[in-house]
Amino acid sequence: MAALITTFGLVGNITTGLVYLAPIKTFWRIVVNRSTEEFESMPYICKFINAYFWVYYGILKPNSTLVATVNAFGALCEIIFIILFLIYASPTLRARTGMLFGALDVAFPAAVTLVAQLLFKRKAQIDIAGFFCVCFSMAAYGSPLSAMKTVIRTKSVEYMPFLLSFFLFINGGVWSLYAILTADWFIGLPNGTGFGLGTTQMILYAIYYKGPNSLNKESLLPLSD
Repeated sequence: MAALITTFGLVGNITTGLVYLAPIKTFWRIVVNRSTEEFESMPYICKFINAYFWVYYGILKPNSTLVATVNAFGALCEIIFIILFLIYASPTLRARTGMLFGALDVAFPAAVTLVAQLLFKRKAQIDIAGFFCVCFSMAAYGSPLSAMKTVIRTKSVEYMPFLLSFFLFINGGVWSLYAILTADWFIGLPNGTGFGLGTTQMILYAIYYKGPNSLNKESLLPLSD
């Protein structure tokens, strides 16, 4: 059983890493054009706080090193993305992004961690971290809903990139199995939801895919870029 848990954890790390790396194409475009254009910073700010709480959860809970390590990698990716965003954003957007980052990615998690460490015992600390993990992960997995609506309305998958949808589908499935094996509902609830949404996206692809020309534009999906 331990070997099986480790195997699913390692596969989950790989798929989660691919999800975190998905915005590279977007930020290459930002760097080349030296402008954030119409991109928003909120997805990366939210993905950073999500990664932070999973790292905190993985550190607190015994035998959860795999959860902590991949999300530490994800937090590093999001920091790089946010820095690039700050460099190339307009002054107004840069100021707004800086304030959001300071409030949501620095002050809020620091306050939660401080209160949890000072006032609660380890079991309660794990539950607090897990609660925020579920909240932010559900938000991340729920973000493609608007794109799915667009696919149905336009009868085209043009604005729902296949690889990102596929990696979210695989990632949700792998971590759901990991959660079943470890009896961890904090991991299971958001990833089970993600697996269901990912399955729906794959079904939509099968229904509305019309050939290579349908996938020639880049989608800007909140929290799932």
